[in-house]
Amino acid sequence: MITVRNSGQRYAAKYLNALLKDPLLSIAIIVSVMFVLITIVLPLVAMVGESVSESGRPLFQQYLSSPVYQTIIANTLVLGVLVGMVGTVIGFLFAFVQVKLNVPFKRAIHIIALVPVISPPFAVATAAIVLFGRNGTITRGILGVRYDIYGLDGLVLVMTLSFFTIAYLNLRGMMEALDPALDEAATNLGANKWRIFRTVTLPMLLPGLASSFLLLFVEAIADLGNPLVMGGNYEVLAARIYVTIIGLYETTGAAVLSVILLVPSLTVFLIQRYWINRISVVSVTGKPSGTPQSIDHPLVKWTLYGAVLLICGLIVLIYGTIIHGAFVQVPGVRWDWTFANFDFVINGIGSQAMRDTTTLSALATPIAGLLGMIIAYLVVRKEFWGRNALDFGTMLGIAVPGTIIGIGYILVFNTPIGIGDLTLIPKLTGGQGIFGGALAIVLVFVIRSVPAALRTGSAALSQIDPSIEEASISLGADNARTFRRITLPLIRPAFLAGLIYAFARSMTTISAIVFLTTPQTKIMTAQILNEVENGRYGNAFAYCVILIAIVMAAIGVLYFVVGAQTGAERRLEGGR
Repeated sequence: MITVRNSGQRYAAKYLNALLKDPLLSIAIIVSVMFVLITIVLPLVAMVGESVSESGRPLFQQYLSSPVYQTIIANTLVLGVLVGMVGTVIGFLFAFVQVKLNVPFKRAIHIIALVPVISPPFAVATAAIVLFGRNGTITRGILGVRYDIYGLDGLVLVMTLSFFTIAYLNLRGMMEALDPALDEAATNLGANKWRIFRTVTLPMLLPGLASSFLLLFVEAIADLGNPLVMGGNYEVLAARIYVTIIGLYETTGAAVLSVILLVPSLTVFLIQRYWINRISVVSVTGKPSGTPQSIDHPLVKWTLYGAVLLICGLIVLIYGTIIHGAFVQVPGVRWDWTFANFDFVINGIGSQAMRDTTTLSALATPIAGLLGMIIAYLVVRKEFWGRNALDFGTMLGIAVPGTIIGIGYILVFNTPIGIGDLTLIPKLTGGQGIFGGALAIVLVFVIRSVPAALRTGSAALSQIDPSIEEASISLGADNARTFRRITLPLIRPAFLAGLIYAFARSMTTISAIVFLTTPQTKIMTAQILNEVENGRYGNAFAYCVILIAIVMAAIGVLYFVVGAQTGAERRLEGGR
């Protein structure tokens, strides 16, 4: 026992001395931990505390025993499962065609698959209503049927098209990393390609398939915009939470419903984080030693390719409707060309929304990107007590549904927090809060984007030999200088990816900030939702077109500023 205690004391003393020798490292750890505690953990604790308060506890029994709320909970889970399954299948199909088939227009297919990432989450739903609704251009105008798209089937369609990109990117990366030598070995043993796919490829991809399903499940049950636009009588928890806050002003009831929604979200997140990672199968120990095999059977090849082209055609049709609808009087009714929709957005209330959204997103993007890289550096490269807890707490920013984050911010930051006359945390939301709630929105943008930067940064750091940084430190550079001059340039592609994700996510988010917007601060996605709810689809499409244009322009600027190589780097690569 004494030996164990002394060993633990020596371990603690070792890393305490390391922290004392490098104050900047200590500051980085303290700032990261305080950021996670204040901006993520504290709102969640406040929300859970409100739900189990004296007025909240009876609501749990009331909601869980009510047939109405039992139906809402069941609806939420069914929607999550269906979107997870269909989205994973479509993502797998796109990835398989990209990696395993020798077909034309692969680049165009890839770009089309990425389009939903840079558009508002309910833009697809709005266009689907115009095309396939009760008076849709295709259903009523061409086919002559009156199809009711509102409900479960419509939600599965639009959510699948909105979120399948997550599964596609995940599975494509896994397929490209598989060692082709495995396929060659199976072929040499006499297995045909169907047997190879069933017994070799598919088992190797099972962790990615399960991970993609779980991610899509969380996205579906947490989504707010699509259920508000297309839910109809099919009500889900996220929409009910929104109505409870906006319509009934019942913060406690919303907190109780949020805890109910939090249970499956966190359960799935924990499964994805621990179980999936532990069953991951490693197939690549170095450079692939075989030649990638493509599927040449005409029936299989062209059937799969045709299915992908059909889905791509649907995506192009939907986004073509968004662009075209922005230039007509009333999409689906009057197709006369006009610029009135853009005039309303640019010269009306939309000008402030564009300015505020772009400004707040631009403020949040470098913070989220740099903070994600710093936390990744601490988690991957440094050893300190609570390292895994810091990683877990940071990832909660994306694992927790946005509506829950928003309610937590209302509960915590709607009044100043302090001790006596000392204000520790100022009022961030509502009314006369700092910048009219803008600071709270920036913080939400950051916490929703940092997890992606953390994961990309961690993956990039794991591929860099630590001896490079150790050499810098041995030559007298401290951790901060080493990170700034050595590590950050080496993980610049991951840093760029984190910045792009942060800006696109901030510009298109709605559920996390819908409760935080004020008359002083207007957000484009909230304005789009307002136009859709009032049936002004032309104005909504004009907003969407401008938003997509802003995101694409920002991505181009980020590639130019962050992605451009310096002359020294080009000379270094040229001399290799």
